[in-house]
Amino acid sequence: MTEKPMRLFLVAGEKSGDLLGAKLMQALRRLAPDAQIEGVGGEAMIREGLRSLFPLEDIAVMGFTSVIAHLPRLLKRIDETARAVVNSKPDALVIIDSPDFTHRVARKVRARAPSIPIVDYVSPSVWAWRPGRAPAMRAYVDRVLALFPFEPAAHEKLGGPPCVFVGHPLVEHLDELRPDAEELRERESDPAVFLLMPGSRRSEIERLMPVFGQVLHRVAQHGRRMEVILPAVSHLEDAIREELRSWPYKPEVVLGDRAKLAAFRRARAALVASGTATLELALAGVPMVVAYKVSRIEELAKHFIDVPSIVLANLVLGENVVPEFIQRDCNEVALANALAPLFTHGAQRDRQVDAFRDIDRTLSPPGDEPPSMAAARNVLEVAGALLTR
Repeated sequence: MTEKPMRLFLVAGEKSGDLLGAKLMQALRRLAPDAQIEGVGGEAMIREGLRSLFPLEDIAVMGFTSVIAHLPRLLKRIDETARAVVNSKPDALVIIDSPDFTHRVARKVRARAPSIPIVDYVSPSVWAWRPGRAPAMRAYVDRVLALFPFEPAAHEKLGGPPCVFVGHPLVEHLDELRPDAEELRERESDPAVFLLMPGSRRSEIERLMPVFGQVLHRVAQHGRRMEVILPAVSHLEDAIREELRSWPYKPEVVLGDRAKLAAFRRARAALVASGTATLELALAGVPMVVAYKVSRIEELAKHFIDVPSIVLANLVLGENVVPEFIQRDCNEVALANALAPLFTHGAQRDRQVDAFRDIDRTLSPPGDEPPSMAAARNVLEVAGALLTR
């Protein structure tokens, strides 16, 4: 009798999770070529063969107020996803980032089908705020796969589920992120390539695009020769272009990872929303200024955050080398003044460039195994397909 193929159900909730999910699918197929994979994902996972239950845009929201505004649709999709998992009877459910959505799915699945193992790929920031989430996760998560080396100790201290550092998948893209000799010369020559990255969520675009436009106008008025590039995600292209109609100085909008990475390799400096993009830029060696705005309700809640920085690159480095401007501090004067020294060699630019040189080592798991392969091996271990090494 032939052995039943492995069945895995993957659930991503936004673009960053979609990219992680796609790399995970590639690695899973190397280790378990016959595995059947279904679930919820976006463009990247669909390119790997996933038939998503519904479009990722239906659930790609972030923050308390955004979740409240879209709550009816989210609740419908949460229940639909949980029912699909239970009906599928997978050997493991893998929830990927986006805890506002994926953890609700996991709790429903655990209640309805307790025997399905659940892996959480990307730990919530329990080390930063709402630490009570860590022990609560023990009820519905069997293993956490951490992207950052400090997270397993945080979960152990807080009483969370078993947590394993598998490394950050971005280190698998170093060749695409880091410039070759010709691109380095371009980076140092004029006109300087300046990146604007206002985020990959609609709420970020709405809050940050106006001030980014003001900053660009102010920087351009100083006569600096620039080639300004704005990498965008496809589902927000229309919203971005609508906002750009009022900008006196318009950037070039580029779509897709290839165009984005090509811009990273040539960029002299960047103005970027807080998020994974700060790690990408750090790995590419691009000095940056980080901006972020949240709703008033979220601002009040975030008074309870206990971290020295909101910038992931700073947290990984263990020092605040990247300047950050949040809420009222996120204004055109402050941002433009912080950006100015990054276009020329000097103490502020050099400090970031020097700090970024070895960040890939900090983000890599022990040994030579790529992060996505380490993650896939853990998923299959939890699913019972591999013996724990």
